[in-house]
Amino acid sequence: MKKSTILTLLVIGIVLALFLTPLGYHSKVWLNSLFSFRPDIEASADQKKIPNYDWRLKDANWDFFSFERSKGKVVFINFWASWRLPCAAELEEIQTLYDDYGDQVDFYLITNEERPPVEAFMAEKKFTFPVTYLIIGDAAPVATEPVPSSYIIDKEGHIVVRADDIADWDNTKVRDLLDGLLAK
Repeated sequence: MKKSTILTLLVIGIVLALFLTPLGYHSKVWLNSLFSFRPDIEASADQKKIPNYDWRLKDANWDFFSFERSKGKVVFINFWASWRLPCAAELEEIQTLYDDYGDQVDFYLITNEERPPVEAFMAEKKFTFPVTYLIIGDAAPVATEPVPSSYIIDKEGHIVVRADDIADWDNTKVRDLLDGLLAK
């Protein structure tokens, strides 16, 4: 065989592996993570305050609860879907943040999916953060689209960070921000 034929077969094999095997899924998640950005912190003058904490959600047991319970606390909100590759990459970093700040920051990892696919996804990925379910049609104090999108809200209800795409959450910039918000 010619070198060009071998090279062509090798490229075809790699492309097929990226699209048809679990290696492809993990490679795409890794690439999404690699190209994620550090979220921007809003300047104090540009920070918008959420209009209220009147927001109904469902917990992992499918029980209703009110976002009101987070009033006066630092809050991390992420809208995600198990079927979106960018979400899978982002959630790995959010899990690390949750492991370190879960007892100090209220985490809301919100999806609008049904429970079975979410529970399967959580078990497969070994995520332990609390899952929150969006109630479609209920008013929310923040925009629920696009997916993924995320917010960090301070104790007074100001949106300090808004990221409308995949973001790099496990970095010193975000950790320093959370530490500063918790110290206030």
